[in-house]
Amino acid sequence: LFPIMHTLGIRRALVEKHPWLPVAVFKAFERSKAIAVAKLADTSATKVTLPFVEEQLRAARLLMGEDFWSYGLDPNRHVLSRFLQRHHAEGLSARLLAPEELFHPASLELHKI
Repeated sequence: LFPIMHTLGIRRALVEKHPWLPVAVFKAFERSKAIAVAKLADTSATKVTLPFVEEQLRAARLLMGEDFWSYGLDPNRHVLSRFLQRHHAEGLSARLLAPEELFHPASLELHKI
């Protein structure tokens, strides 16, 4: 398991007022990630102060696949399931939640289109 490092929440009141917002935010973050990864891979002028960045990037991709910072439910289902199991087992939630409950319904359809 590669732990999820960041999450993003949108207030329910905002989503009720702007139902398009979850998908728009998701797409914006996906685009931003694509730009960041492309810049990271461009080593003609290194963007980070990591020694041997090309080798580190290659090793990360070999170990974790091309999309090692995956977004959304499907690529993270196993991590979210484990997190929710531990969350419930430690008494932090009254019931065991399903990973789908963490996402707005519109965002669940995003990758099926």
